[in-house]
Amino acid sequence: MKFKHYNSKDYEAVCEFLIALNRENQSHINWNWGRFEWMMEHPEFDKSLMGSIGLWMDGEKVVGAAIYDMYFGEAFVGVLPEYRELYHEILDYAYRDLKDENGLGFAICSDSTGEISIAQSAGFEIAEQTETVMRLDLDKALPANLPDDLHYAELDPVKKPYAFQWLLWQGFDHGTDKEKFEKDGDIIPAIPEFRRHFNPTLSIAAKTGDGEYVSYCCLWYSDKTDYAYVEPVCTIPSYRGKGVAKAVIYEALNRAKTLGAKKAYVLSDMPFYEKLGFKKDKHFIFYWKK
Repeated sequence: MKFKHYNSKDYEAVCEFLIALNRENQSHINWNWGRFEWMMEHPEFDKSLMGSIGLWMDGEKVVGAAIYDMYFGEAFVGVLPEYRELYHEILDYAYRDLKDENGLGFAICSDSTGEISIAQSAGFEIAEQTETVMRLDLDKALPANLPDDLHYAELDPVKKPYAFQWLLWQGFDHGTDKEKFEKDGDIIPAIPEFRRHFNPTLSIAAKTGDGEYVSYCCLWYSDKTDYAYVEPVCTIPSYRGKGVAKAVIYEALNRAKTLGAKKAYVLSDMPFYEKLGFKKDKHFIFYWKK
């Protein structure tokens, strides 16, 4: 085995690792290749720290990784099952190199008793923070019906960064003042390097006849997997409670099903997703070390 620090040339290898990690056992589905790709482009992701991501290699293959979540203080720790003896070493690296002034926290699936035991023996203690992954089997078509005044549109963040970020600004409750958005929103075009597997046909918005985008859902799907990952979803305040988000999500899921997805995952425990048919699938508990 060989250790190395991440660089941009390792991007595909990390995605392949995350796909392999979740191929047979989805106990790490909260960290999948789609979340990794979405995170890389997220405005809160501190790209200056990317060289701190630790990779464990067997030849050219990534077999283990320690990846910070947006910034130091929280991380993902994972290893392929056949290399599980590396887990303690990877965890030690994550704590040493990815912690912040408060220490380090990371999530472990409640089913992963071996990882829990190693974390506890390394001084990590259970915390109140949890994560839930919900699942929807795509075994039938979903009724994607928009209100009459709206239509579907593909929204590509690379081609339309202003429209995309203005929609997310409103949808995630930063306000509806466009002047404030233009002043404080830090409008940065999406970087294609960090969206290598992005499929614009799964980047679906609801749009008014006047050209205003009002709701959005993006899915991440690879034909090397059997699942789609939902991230992000939002609706501007004036269009909430009208079934718009449901229609946009169902439209995206129907398209993913056509491409070959058998199921979809979302990192959430919101009742909204239960109403759409998602069921709680995996429960993750955070472990912290000061």
